[in-house]
Amino acid sequence: MQRRTFLKQSGLASGALFVPSFLKACDTNPTLALGAKKLVIVQLSGGNDGLNTLVQHTNDIYLKNRPVIAQKKAQLLSVTDELGLHESMQAFKKLYDEGYVSILNSVGYPNPSRSHFRSTDIWHTASGANDYLQTGWVGRYLESVSKSPLGAIEVSDTLSLLMKGGSVNGIATKDAGLFYKTTRDAYFSNVLKANTDAHLSEHNLGYLYKTAIDAKSSASYIYEKTKVYESKATYPNNAFGKQLKTISEFINSGLETQIFYATLGGFDTHANQINSQKRLLKVYADGIAAFMADLENTDALKDTVVMTFSEFGRRLKQNTANGTDHGAANMVFLMGDKLKHPGIYNKAPDLLDLDANGDIKYQLDFRDIYASLLKEWLKTDPATILNGSFQTLGLV
Repeated sequence: MQRRTFLKQSGLASGALFVPSFLKACDTNPTLALGAKKLVIVQLSGGNDGLNTLVQHTNDIYLKNRPVIAQKKAQLLSVTDELGLHESMQAFKKLYDEGYVSILNSVGYPNPSRSHFRSTDIWHTASGANDYLQTGWVGRYLESVSKSPLGAIEVSDTLSLLMKGGSVNGIATKDAGLFYKTTRDAYFSNVLKANTDAHLSEHNLGYLYKTAIDAKSSASYIYEKTKVYESKATYPNNAFGKQLKTISEFINSGLETQIFYATLGGFDTHANQINSQKRLLKVYADGIAAFMADLENTDALKDTVVMTFSEFGRRLKQNTANGTDHGAANMVFLMGDKLKHPGIYNKAPDLLDLDANGDIKYQLDFRDIYASLLKEWLKTDPATILNGSFQTLGLV
């Protein structure tokens, strides 16, 4: 196996695993002292157009600014007399009707960035617009609460900033079996042996060696736990569906992991938005519906909350390519059967009161949502993890 392939498959290239104490035995399964509550985070990467997801179909300003791409009332799935969900979200609408969905409108932060990379970093680190942090809010949760990489898993080949702490990072893996097999590769063993033979102190151990120790331990734990459970539910045959099925198997196999992260990309709809968003919203809705049904059938839904966000919304006014450009505030979806405010949490965006760039102003700071999930669901003090005090909203 080539070194580059090994690093990618094991998650080591991105710093995806915690650097443990040298005194830990390589094959000792990590233990966590955590609650049973699970948080699943889904990012719609690229900036989903919230105005065409939950549509103000009676609003003349919306219709005037989107003469081509506006969703008409006849197409929509009615939520209220003034609002309707996109036609592709039938499966999501069923969840909404059953009381499993809360829609939080106009979520954002002061002085928003319209850069995909910067805004994603802000959401991942829970920072202010002018603060540049090197750790994610989930990574800080790992350091403060779980104190183990197994506290959070990203279903991906590489680890995002969201999952990185100062001394404890989450795990990135899409396949427990492949992860386990990779850590048993000869290259892996040679790294461990070479550093052991050098009789280095813990302080002088190489980063790769330290990481390899915990990779081997974590991979063994995940593999042994998950190999005995396979979801029987039917998921959409696409990458997003596979991510969600993997998370379901992780949850239902008894992993003590509390936080999971998955992504669905492609939402940067500058041109020909109608067809692209229609396809993507169906992928999202069908995948989430299958996931929720799977967890309900195994009784795991009672201990699971799903949060869906996008790094920003889109401009009110359509562009000349029949798409929309980068905007600011957007909606967040919460899903679960313990929601205190199922339905529409707050009023729809005010299209008469836009910012200087023609973007939606935020009503809710996204860090208030994080604070609510940390305090109300994960039962921990959010102030340290979020580097400040934020309002809790009574969401779960």
